[in-house]
Amino acid sequence: MDSPLTGCRVLLVEDEMIVSWMLEDMLNELGCEVVGPVARIDLALAIIDAQAIGAAVLDVNLNGQFSYPIADALTARGVPFVFSTGYAKDRLLAAYRDCPVLQKPFQRSDLGETLAGLLTPEGPVMGEPRPAAVEAAP
Repeated sequence: MDSPLTGCRVLLVEDEMIVSWMLEDMLNELGCEVVGPVARIDLALAIIDAQAIGAAVLDVNLNGQFSYPIADALTARGVPFVFSTGYAKDRLLAAYRDCPVLQKPFQRSDLGETLAGLLTPEGPVMGEPRPAAVEAAP
């Protein structure tokens, strides 16, 4: 039987090359079709505008810039995502603390369970589009 993630197009946004390779391997092993990886906000936004995406894995900090604009664009399109970060959840901006978070390092099984949960009808509600974040944290 196929995994519920088989064929799901997952946008991978990660700025650390070795971490992105590891996550890409995990996603492939879960049956996902990886879109990316990308390490810049502008490239991720261009992909979101141009391609069908089923879900996304977002590193919070991309070379000193926070991926919240990507999260906003995904939310506006109803695309579920999970933050992948070394930060504790309480270090996220308040507007994003209800979003799913995988604390680095994590296992493939954690990634698979989280993504599968996002893609089920009972999965987390991603909420309304958030206003642009103006806080400078975490």
